[in-house]
Amino acid sequence: MQPMRSATANTPASQPPGVTAIIPSRGRQDFLERAVRSVASQRYAGEVECLVVFDGGECALPSIELPARRTLRGIGNDRRQGAAPARNAGALAASFRVLAFLDDDDEWLPDKLDKQVRMLTAAPAGSVVCSGIEVVHGDRVVSRVLDKQEVTFRDLLLSRIPELHTSTFVVKRSDFFGGIGPFDEDTPGSFAEDYDWLLRAARKKPVLTVAGEPLARIHWHGSSFFVGRWKTMIAGLQYLIGKHPDFRLEPRGLARIYGQVAFAYAAAGSGPLSRSWARQTLRHDWRQPRAYLALLVGAGLLSPETLVGTLNRFGRGI
Repeated sequence: MQPMRSATANTPASQPPGVTAIIPSRGRQDFLERAVRSVASQRYAGEVECLVVFDGGECALPSIELPARRTLRGIGNDRRQGAAPARNAGALAASFRVLAFLDDDDEWLPDKLDKQVRMLTAAPAGSVVCSGIEVVHGDRVVSRVLDKQEVTFRDLLLSRIPELHTSTFVVKRSDFFGGIGPFDEDTPGSFAEDYDWLLRAARKKPVLTVAGEPLARIHWHGSSFFVGRWKTMIAGLQYLIGKHPDFRLEPRGLARIYGQVAFAYAAAGSGPLSRSWARQTLRHDWRQPRAYLALLVGAGLLSPETLVGTLNRFGRGI
């Protein structure tokens, strides 16, 4: 895939680069307005284009007053439906040479772009900058931050590192379409397409992070896109394992994903398959708790909804 249009050029060297904030959206207008306001309110000296990619549902931009150097426009997703194609459609239509991604039910804190773009421009060898997050679940807010400024490919084989949420991704457009490549549109249901993209990015260069500070607020709620979609989770994780054979070099990392698959099969009511994946999990790492949780769910001793809800309240997922 190649860009369909060139980014805005001739930005003076003394001026911060323009940023296109890409928000895929599907029929969640109340959430979308909050997300757009958080982009428009950034304390960033450069230009910011907020580009909403409508992936089905109502295609109406929120009516808000924009400050200077802020623009808002919407486009339809002319690719296949899903988060990955919608993000790619936004990247193709972006006006500026720095891309930043935001889910429509999340929001940015005011200094996000300023701090991340400063880091991006100060590190010529870098191409991607992420940050910590605040996870909001009901009346609870949990801060999740990293204490280091670089995440390596091996780090990401061992752990998904949920602090590196898609709503924190800032990337040079040339690298997005160059060495890294866009989001994989063949990922089943766009599940874990962000993890796949991070792995590909870190394989090229370490992913930079603004250490010790949350810069995006991630809202977990009943209408979150993947809540309860166990079969999509299974297909997405199996696709990820097949695409990245390097996981087999890190048994603990592979066991983590096998355990997620085992749990998803148990939650979907497929006991024999869950037990099979749980056994594979424990062969790679007997300490992996997801295998034991899958066995408890499969035996009917634990409700998957109750467990996931409890984890979410503490800013954790399965």
